[in-house]
Amino acid sequence: EVSLPSSLGMTLARTGLAAGAKPKRRAAKKSGPTASGDTLASPMQGTIVKVAVEEGQEVNEGDLIVVLEAMKMEQPLNAHRSGTVKGLNAEVGASLTSGAAICEIKD
Repeated sequence: EVSLPSSLGMTLARTGLAAGAKPKRRAAKKSGPTASGDTLASPMQGTIVKVAVEEGQEVNEGDLIVVLEAMKMEQPLNAHRSGTVKGLNAEVGASLTSGAAICEIKD
């Protein structure tokens, strides 16, 4: 037999969980590359563990540009548009801050 404190029952009744209602879930914010015009910027602080492109390389939208490691998780950053990679500021082992420019993708 399990007994609950009466104050717990009141809390559940107020939220509607006692009647079996499912709690509402908020939509998770998707973390993606911050893209402003031609610039691909880091969406978070982290360390570059892989650079998949070279300066002057043609890329298509969705192609892998770099892999960023943050909190022991790898986050691939993909091209937000098709074009040519210019001003590539990415080296393996480099630390980036949130919003730091990685490269530009020009027509």
